[in-house]
Amino acid sequence: MLAKILGAIAGEKIAGRNNKVTGALVGAAVPVIARRGLGPLGIALAAGWGAKKLIDRSRGKRAAEARARNR
Repeated sequence: MLAKILGAIAGEKIAGRNNKVTGALVGAAVPVIARRGLGPLGIALAAGWGAKKLIDRSRGKRAAEARARNR
């Protein structure tokens, strides 16, 4: 509820003097869209970050093994 109110106030400020109602409606809709859309996006970002960590770790192990063999 608080997010909708704050979003409406921010939308009103962004819209300017002539489009206060339109800005308020858009600002009130932003938290709803963010809540629905950012969940899957967050999961995808977390999965990508985890995959990158695993890839970096395996590359580090291979590089350490190669350095050990060259000594």
